[in-house]
Amino acid sequence: MNFILALPVLLPLLAAALTLGLGRHYRIQSVVAFVTLSLSLIFALAILVLTDQATLVLDVGSWAAPIGISLVGDRLAAIMLCTSLVVMVAVLAYSLSEGTVHESEDIPTPIFHPTYLVLCAGVNNAFLTGDMFNLYVGVEILLTSSFVLITLGGTRDRIRSGTVYVAVSMVGSAIFLVALACLYGACGTMNMAQLSMRLTEIDPAVAMLIQTLFLVAFGLKAAVFPLSAWLPDSYPTAPAPITAVFAGLLTKVGVYAIIRMQVLIFPTSPVDVVLAVVGIFTMIVGILGAVAQDDIKRLLSFTLVSHIGFMIWGISLANTLGIASAVFYAVHHILVQTTLFLVAGMMEKVGGSTSLRRLHSLAKISPLLAVWYLIPAFNLVGFPPLTGFLGKLGLAEATAARNTPLAWALLASGLVASLLTLYVVVKIWLQTFWQGRESAQESGGEDEEAVDTLNPASRIPRGVWAATGFLTAVTIGLSVFADPVYTFTERATISMSRAEYQRAVLGEDGRGHGISKLALGNWGDSSTVDRKHAATAATKTSKTSFIFDAWSLSPRESHSPLSGEGDRHD
Repeated sequence: MNFILALPVLLPLLAAALTLGLGRHYRIQSVVAFVTLSLSLIFALAILVLTDQATLVLDVGSWAAPIGISLVGDRLAAIMLCTSLVVMVAVLAYSLSEGTVHESEDIPTPIFHPTYLVLCAGVNNAFLTGDMFNLYVGVEILLTSSFVLITLGGTRDRIRSGTVYVAVSMVGSAIFLVALACLYGACGTMNMAQLSMRLTEIDPAVAMLIQTLFLVAFGLKAAVFPLSAWLPDSYPTAPAPITAVFAGLLTKVGVYAIIRMQVLIFPTSPVDVVLAVVGIFTMIVGILGAVAQDDIKRLLSFTLVSHIGFMIWGISLANTLGIASAVFYAVHHILVQTTLFLVAGMMEKVGGSTSLRRLHSLAKISPLLAVWYLIPAFNLVGFPPLTGFLGKLGLAEATAARNTPLAWALLASGLVASLLTLYVVVKIWLQTFWQGRESAQESGGEDEEAVDTLNPASRIPRGVWAATGFLTAVTIGLSVFADPVYTFTERATISMSRAEYQRAVLGEDGRGHGISKLALGNWGDSSTVDRKHAATAATKTSKTSFIFDAWSLSPRESHSPLSGEGDRHD
């Protein structure tokens, strides 16, 4: 049963090798890639169902930690895996319909499918691993494939942007590797469950150094301030589907890693105040950058940075509701930001440009495109009852529970960022969809050198409409079923706490796989055991989720469901 954890990683890698061997048989490549990712999504949904009953653990090659590598399927990994595969399938369908081509030859690029599949395998591995070094391997796999995808077509702008992207990624990877070396030297293991036990026994100064290195490495991946300057210069030059999947997934791997580190490995660290300040600046600086842009892709790239700050906000609160809200917001943002970049690609196809000065009258040319834009745009802003509003509401409730000046500063920053997000999405609407050519000329908003690039005869392929519509429908469905999803994220937060995670991965004695071995021998018993733990923890959380101590600048004893002892604070 637990072998199912390997399939979302193994299948894309095998398919990548197969599609690479197929060469220029583009149609066969397309079928293989789409079927593979669809099957991976089905297995991910099965993992989602199974992990809500019991945490799954797979020791690769039957080698136990610390020698072997473990794949761990808990609720957090499962929900991130499912959301990511939904996006991967939709973006692939968009790419197949649009035709991701080599610009100099105007033919399908034979390396796109194998590279894209390797990227998907890397993302899936990062979410499922229970080992810090294997997390590094997953990140390197997805980064290596992203180097190829971001320069696909070989245009001058893409090579320049790709060079910046590669340089920043290599710096982040080097810092990550140094942090891993320090971690292994101090603890003698890379297994996350064992690390959560052993890090309490080492010198606090050494632990702080290790955590700082990890925060810098993951902060670069997540593009938090002040480590985010590379993103708006790198993502917009890539083809629309590639930009979309990068925006939706790659930064969330960094956010996911920060959540794992803060909740599981360093749950009593005093860096939450630093994270709160980083969250404030990420939200504000990112959205101010968006206000100044007149290119849609660059504008959306800055909003991407800004809304990463909302997730850091939730993580910095260090309480159950805050972490759960951060996870919910990450799921929401993966879907919405990907959809917006896909819509931007459709706008570029119709208008021939992504410049706000060159586009006009799109609502008249394609009313459906206007609807496709408005739904994710309003969701990003946070209009009720969409998921953006619900995620921000959860963050506000978690902030009220903190009730400190810094917590209220986070809330105020989130409100300002949301209002400015409304401004920029309305700006796009007015200048590209609502305003006609004559109005643009009269207002002086149209580029003097611009030509009438609008092409009413340019038809967007049906598959592109379907892929974007599918993601839009998923975001609406997530809004309709927000309550069970939010409840699931709360259970996910509890199950990745130290006590719950150690019990699931290492067993009651800290050496064996208690729940997972039961799962292999008697699935019904393991489900019952984990359901009892989850029910007890959920009852405790429902009674205490709004009762937390205030922040302080120094660590002190606390009792947190996140650390296995009670609510954590600094």
